[in-house]
Amino acid sequence: MIPFSPPRMDQHIVDEVSKVLLSGWITTGPKTKLFEQKLADYVGCRKVICLNSATAGMELVLRWFGVGPGDEVIIPAYTYCSTANVVMHCGAKPIMVDIDQKDFNISLANIRNVVTNKTKAIIPVDISGFPCDYDEINALVREDEIKRLFSANTEDQQRLGRILVMADAAHSIGAVYKGKMNGSVTDAAVFSFHAVKNLTTSEGGAVCLNLPEEFDVDEIYRRLNMKSLHGQSKDALAKVKAGGGNWRYDVLEPGYKCNMMDIQAAIGLVELERYDSNLNRRKEIFSFYDNAFANEDLIICPTYKTDIKETSYHLYMIRVAGATEAQRDEIINHIFEKQVSVNVHFQPLPLLTAYKSQGYDIRDYPESFGKYQNEITLPVYFNLSDDDLAQVTKAVKEAVKEVMT
Repeated sequence: MIPFSPPRMDQHIVDEVSKVLLSGWITTGPKTKLFEQKLADYVGCRKVICLNSATAGMELVLRWFGVGPGDEVIIPAYTYCSTANVVMHCGAKPIMVDIDQKDFNISLANIRNVVTNKTKAIIPVDISGFPCDYDEINALVREDEIKRLFSANTEDQQRLGRILVMADAAHSIGAVYKGKMNGSVTDAAVFSFHAVKNLTTSEGGAVCLNLPEEFDVDEIYRRLNMKSLHGQSKDALAKVKAGGGNWRYDVLEPGYKCNMMDIQAAIGLVELERYDSNLNRRKEIFSFYDNAFANEDLIICPTYKTDIKETSYHLYMIRVAGATEAQRDEIINHIFEKQVSVNVHFQPLPLLTAYKSQGYDIRDYPESFGKYQNEITLPVYFNLSDDDLAQVTKAVKEAVKEVMT
């Protein structure tokens, strides 16, 4: 069976993790701090903090910005549940909007239609690693009419004076938007380093801060760091520095426990060092799929590169023209029978019980459902050989024909 997305684990990673395990320092420490700096350099953003997940990163940013009960945050209906969950954890309401016709990303027109004086943030999601229309979204929140609607409740909200744009960039480290690396084009962007991502730390995430110059990102880093460590004023590394009183700390607020460990950062440093070579192989896989399906009328290949955008090559999401949800599921069963693993990204949130029970109705999101019902995600990972790719494409083509003709 060809697996869907196994992580790339090899002796290099084993060696680096072993060094950390034997170093006497395994929690947040020098490796994590180095990984944060290397990520900031790679992305070109002002500051990075690493955490135990992208989910934690998004929630901490919302809480730093003061998002809470009575507030609204605009998100796409087509995304993973974490995008909505972090809003709900803060006590705010996710305002779900439909995606665009041209791709799987949030629609600018639909964002505009739901902005109110309760809107505090927008979370665009780079589905499959393909960047959203960030210039247009950034311009929208800076329009005079939209800014007049903004009602600031905190000092940081007053300083920004507009809706915060935080990219859910879980899929898109390495993506490029208008010549800039993804992670550097919005107020904040949050990467995921989950096991199936292009760059993994087994579990983990990073917040990239790119706020306007009037914000002290070093101070924001300290606040996010504090929030990630139960509200503690010092992390473990600071407490062991020379000086008899450095052990003493305060707890400034009831925070969370979501810091990244040096064990994870050691994996991330290896992955980041070889990330571009990993991307090159992923590009070859995308090209193989494009060529294999070029003459298949029923298989719609994804858009992943334009004049202004280039994906991170995270997911290759095909669609089967005219397929219903039931037919798509049957095609997937046929593919698995041919010893190939595939997946679906994602079930739109209004299909899921947690959100359906809150009153969200999939009928309000026809574009999201229309794309979901015939979408199939194919394997993409570094160790996938050309022989494997031939087996994948053969299985997909045969399964589509078996069900649709």
